[in-house]
Amino acid sequence: MSSNKDKSYGKDDDARKVVEAMAKEAKKNEMLLSSSGIVKSDKSNNFSCVFTKKGQKGFNQDCLIVWEEFGCQEDIILCGVFDGHGPWGHFVSKRVRKMLPKFLLFNWQENLAEKSLDLSFKMETDMNLHEYDIWKQSYIKTFAAIDQDLKRHTGIDSFQSGTTALTVIKQGEYLIIANVGDSRAVLATTSENGTLTPIQLTTDLKPNLPNEAERIMESNGRVFCMEDEPGVYRVWMPNGKSPGLAISRAFGDYCVKDFGLISVPDVTQRKLTTMDQFVILATDGVWDVISNQVAVKIVASTPNREKAADRLVKCARHEWISKRKGIAIDDISVICLFFHSLPSHQVP
Repeated sequence: MSSNKDKSYGKDDDARKVVEAMAKEAKKNEMLLSSSGIVKSDKSNNFSCVFTKKGQKGFNQDCLIVWEEFGCQEDIILCGVFDGHGPWGHFVSKRVRKMLPKFLLFNWQENLAEKSLDLSFKMETDMNLHEYDIWKQSYIKTFAAIDQDLKRHTGIDSFQSGTTALTVIKQGEYLIIANVGDSRAVLATTSENGTLTPIQLTTDLKPNLPNEAERIMESNGRVFCMEDEPGVYRVWMPNGKSPGLAISRAFGDYCVKDFGLISVPDVTQRKLTTMDQFVILATDGVWDVISNQVAVKIVASTPNREKAADRLVKCARHEWISKRKGIAIDDISVICLFFHSLPSHQVP
């Protein structure tokens, strides 16, 4: 007789096969994109444009994904950007991009089954908080599983290589944001006078943030700047010799996982209103040289929305050339997710 554990593994395998089939079907129907392009569903007002450009450091270690009708749910779209670093960073970021949607969908469906919605909820807010909690727990479980997957992977050396991960789930009128690293999500919302205002939805998880620095130092890691990089705080091993990582959370980078670096995502939720127009997800190749306000203005003023991400990337590259002379241009990746069929704002 097979044990309950064996049966559980069998069910997990079956469920993962179903998820993989969903991903394959979505790609076939042009609902899943992992390179520059656009995604538009006939069943929602969502419209996404995507663009990525290699910098001057070798391989493009950025990658991204947009999956409309995520998990065959008409009201859900998944967007994600991943910024690899280190010698194997491009392999790590691609591996995380491949595994995250599948693991997340599997864990979300499992959590839904285990915590079926209580029909006795008396207030809509109670149900929304319950749904958000399911997503949050699914994300935490997913990120932990992916980090272990990388650690066991014999074909990818993640000891001194890793990746950031920023994903946004839009489900109905809610955004669920999960972030590890320093990629950033910025919401464009219309103010009372009709102009667009940027709202940063994520925190750049840098080592010098008080809570991050406290955790790192309590784990005997070190946080300091090098003399030739004032203001750029990095995570170091106790001996202070490596790896000099400029983020406090990442997948991989196992050389400092015992010294305060974690892969636990910062998960938040935001309810959208009719005043919210679009959200920008971008790697730090944008935010190192362009402000939130300018990024929103660039996207909003692009005549053809299909070219909005492309234009923001090109503007960022121009800023790298003019502001960072002598420094290699970083890889730059952008996703613009529009919520409405037509814009209803003035460009500031």
